[in-house]
Amino acid sequence: MKVVRNIAEIRSITSALKSSHKSIGLVPTMGALHQGHISLVEKSGQENDVCIVSIFVNPTQFDKKEDLINYPNTLTNDLEVLKKTTCQIVFIPDAEAIYNNAIISEEFSFDGLENEMEGKHRSGHFDGVGTIVKKLFELAQPTRAYFGEKDFQQLQIVKKLNSNENLGIEIIGCPIFRESDGLAMSSRNIRLTKTQRAEAPFIYQTLKTAVKKFETEDIASISQWVSSVFAKNTSLDLEYFEIANENTLKPNTSKNTNTKYRAFIAVFAGSVRLIDNISLQQQPNKP
Repeated sequence: MKVVRNIAEIRSITSALKSSHKSIGLVPTMGALHQGHISLVEKSGQENDVCIVSIFVNPTQFDKKEDLINYPNTLTNDLEVLKKTTCQIVFIPDAEAIYNNAIISEEFSFDGLENEMEGKHRSGHFDGVGTIVKKLFELAQPTRAYFGEKDFQQLQIVKKLNSNENLGIEIIGCPIFRESDGLAMSSRNIRLTKTQRAEAPFIYQTLKTAVKKFETEDIASISQWVSSVFAKNTSLDLEYFEIANENTLKPNTSKNTNTKYRAFIAVFAGSVRLIDNISLQQQPNKP
């Protein structure tokens, strides 16, 4: 496994691979790797000649400075974990090099996808996501890029970026990896206290119940029920719950037969913000 930190070096490596007609799989991460990340790496390794994992905590996608400061840094462990996977190249740039000493976002239009849910609550977040993903795509020149469905809105944003910019990359969404108690794996989970960690599976339990309710109840009553159960929970604070069209991400108040729906949720456990989602068209898999 080769560790690359230099922009010119990664350009040289990927250009040579493309010239040799090698397929490249890219797994963009911000480090603090967990089994969900590793599942993306393994899929990338199986489907491509070369697997590249990037580790970069992107400053422009954080709307709160304290979240950037507090983001977990486990680089030494991450590299040890990746050595045991199908990863062949780890790209670890610094912010000044990536942003050419001007750490600001481009401005993007994602046909309205950026204005829903996370976009309403995290100012500038998706401009930051679009900026770094575009830069990584330019440097890694991937044939395929892999993203987890836990950040489903981000996945849809990346697909739109790929389409709008005519990048020609195959964007592959991969299922959410969960802990044995159902909590969606996230780098932020390590910041939870023991009490918060014990309470956090309530998020997935709520989503699973929403799936069952969706079979017989209307959207408004499900949303009211979610608000009520979180109002009674003294450990978790609901930021939002929305049932939305899976493709447009626009919230729905009524059901249409030919529409794919997904439930999205954001919750605070103290200062730690957790997100999750679930398809409403099928029963959830057991964790």
